[in-house]
Amino acid sequence: MAKKKGSLLEEFKKFISRGNVMDMAVGIIIGTAFTAIVSSLVKDILMPFISLIIGGINFTDLKIVITRKTAERAEVAITYGVFIQKVIDFLIIAFVVFMMIRTLNLLQDKLKKQEEQEAAKEKKPAPPNAEILLLTEIRDLLKKQTE
Repeated sequence: MAKKKGSLLEEFKKFISRGNVMDMAVGIIIGTAFTAIVSSLVKDILMPFISLIIGGINFTDLKIVITRKTAERAEVAITYGVFIQKVIDFLIIAFVVFMMIRTLNLLQDKLKKQEEQEAAKEKKPAPPNAEILLLTEIRDLLKKQTE
């Protein structure tokens, strides 16, 4: 039984220390922080402008009240404005991520082309020196004279 625990623990250590698990953890942490930044960008910077354009409406205030608040119970409402806000957040986050990935792909393509060009340059033989060119011309002239 102790061997199974030890092997399970060892297996778990290997799993956690693998690069892709650590990369995923870092990605989730950075993604969470990035989401907070973009949400603030939307809420604190973009939405005031959008609200101004659409007549001062704050999306988070939009709701359909089902039952009004009373002394005994809280208001029951469908807060569709909050949903609209979340959709806008999502679209902006998705667009920013798309642009980042697009930029990274363009950079990778550019680096790949540069590597291919460098590899092609290395494969080409060095141009012959002047003496070899002169000897080749002389040989070609002699061939023409003998024909």
